[in-house]
Amino acid sequence: MTTIPRRPAVAAALTAALTAGAATLAGPASAAPLPAQAQHTRIPFTAATATQQADGSFSLTWTAPGVRKVTVYAGTDRDRVAHRVPVARGNGSATVTVKGLAAADRWYFDLVPDRGEALTVADRSLHLASAPNFRDEGGYRTADGHWVKLGVVYRSDDLGRLTDTDLAELRRLGIRTVFDLRTPAERTAAPDKVPAGATVVAANVLGVADTGAFNVTTPQAAVRAMVDAERTMVSADSAKTAYRSVLDAVGEGRGAVLFHCTAGKDRTGWAGATLLTALGVPRGTVKADYLASNTYRAEANAAVLAKLPPAYQAVYKPLLDVRPEYLNAGFDQVAADFGSFDAYLDKGLHQDRRDLRDLRRDLLVG
Repeated sequence: MTTIPRRPAVAAALTAALTAGAATLAGPASAAPLPAQAQHTRIPFTAATATQQADGSFSLTWTAPGVRKVTVYAGTDRDRVAHRVPVARGNGSATVTVKGLAAADRWYFDLVPDRGEALTVADRSLHLASAPNFRDEGGYRTADGHWVKLGVVYRSDDLGRLTDTDLAELRRLGIRTVFDLRTPAERTAAPDKVPAGATVVAANVLGVADTGAFNVTTPQAAVRAMVDAERTMVSADSAKTAYRSVLDAVGEGRGAVLFHCTAGKDRTGWAGATLLTALGVPRGTVKADYLASNTYRAEANAAVLAKLPPAYQAVYKPLLDVRPEYLNAGFDQVAADFGSFDAYLDKGLHQDRRDLRDLRRDLLVG
């Protein structure tokens, strides 16, 4: 029989204990529509990604219906990519490789079409060995053709292992506010390291002092616990307060915002899903961003499982994963508690139409 004390703390209890070193234990939602004047996008790209390869090169892929030619320029400042010397060219649907760029905090690429406005893309990952799930929440396309701006909102796993080099990079990226979604005990056990000048906001999603002890004996019980925890992240008053504070800060536009928990996948995952849905990003894209934690944390999770006896690995793997059924449980709870995602934003997180309009104005381009 599975014993899971303090139900609201399940997700963090299961995930945090494992990832923090305790692994030695024996229907589509919709956001409010954009204003009528913003319904016609000026950016012709329907898909675009940039991915840094192991050798330091970048693979760029895009699709822009009706466009015959795209010219690519590169720069290290998101807002000042010089359009002087192209680094690549392609047609309206292409994949190109860019090589020979010098080491930099981040490289941004302007995709300049022969019709319509340019689009800036970058690898979402910051490639921090000390925080493998540290990534940008920008670069996604909304249902009506706008794009979420890069370099404004970041998400991460815990920051306790950041190096001085990492911290200097985050300072140069303009991160000014860090939301710590963990419990007080987690914060004490693994204190954040944050860039100089950043303000840390304690936003305890679970609303408890600690994540508590746990004992899970079957994979099925672990999955049920994670599903129940995701529902708690919607229903708990502490969670609603925490996520409201994140959205409020993002909407203020005072420098880049970072939110994180321990593994950067559960409490952080719902924060990301909420923000992207509020911006009008389609559910399928929101799910892909949520599930990307499995990729970014693959090596770290494998190391945790390797420390466990083989008989326990199948039991604990669901605790380290993110799965579609976990995220779906959150959206299902939104429907059960509020009827719609719009009502969740309004009644649960106190984001009215004016707040959402300002949020989209600041975070969307096109």
